[in-house]
Amino acid sequence: MNLNDLQSISENFGNTQRMPVLFLGHGSPMNAIEENQFVRGFRKAATEIPKPNAILCISAHWFTHGTKVTAMDMPRTIHDFGGFPQALFDVQYPAPGDPELAKETAELLAPVVVEEDHNWGLDHGAWSVIKHMYPNADIPVIQMSIDYTKPSQYHFDLAKRLNKLREKGILIIGSGNIVHNLRLIDWRNINTVGAGWDWAIEAREKTNNWLLDGNFQSIIDYQKQGTSLQYAVPTPDHYFPLIYTLGLKDKAENLTLFNDELIGGSLSMTSVRIG
Repeated sequence: MNLNDLQSISENFGNTQRMPVLFLGHGSPMNAIEENQFVRGFRKAATEIPKPNAILCISAHWFTHGTKVTAMDMPRTIHDFGGFPQALFDVQYPAPGDPELAKETAELLAPVVVEEDHNWGLDHGAWSVIKHMYPNADIPVIQMSIDYTKPSQYHFDLAKRLNKLREKGILIIGSGNIVHNLRLIDWRNINTVGAGWDWAIEAREKTNNWLLDGNFQSIIDYQKQGTSLQYAVPTPDHYFPLIYTLGLKDKAENLTLFNDELIGGSLSMTSVRIG
């Protein structure tokens, strides 16, 4: 398959079986090269859904002024972290991009102005999880950024405009963490599954109940939900990808949780499948 073929893929997408939507708790970048229950959960999720024509990923690690979509033919693998083993920096995920899908995504979000970006690539919020799901890197991947100037309700409403892509075999993935407070990590239990501070346990229980009950407004209004959520979401970058995922859910669709564990005291790996 040459680059011209890749660029025309999305032009040839017909209507397909409606694709599910995923929110993936990506955790540490080391999950990209480690073998553990969470990466097995990512792989299992891929086996339970149709193989997508392309992937649109909304990652916690592309937090911008305004909204952007990657529109290059071959996005670079971004190693947007420090202090990890060289083996992690050696990882490349050479999935193609899809400029036509980027253009269609921008059009769907109108009148919001969306910049077609040719500089970013795939950050670790995208490639560290997608590489486990589709290790051959044979599915086009684009990223959409999160506008940090906008509140959670805005992102929930904006996500709804992307629903048309699900009918074309596009897998939309939000990648972040619901509980994510790096300042309060319990380093003694950084790899201990089930280790959580009391506030993290409470925040996980609250958000899980809201997710399973379909009480998305409480999730959107997280800043009003007490101390445990304030600790769990000190900044919204890792939380907003969940908001995008929930904005894509139709009332009749099922919502299920997987990889639903706390780790390191202040991180949750809880992941969500819709549809």
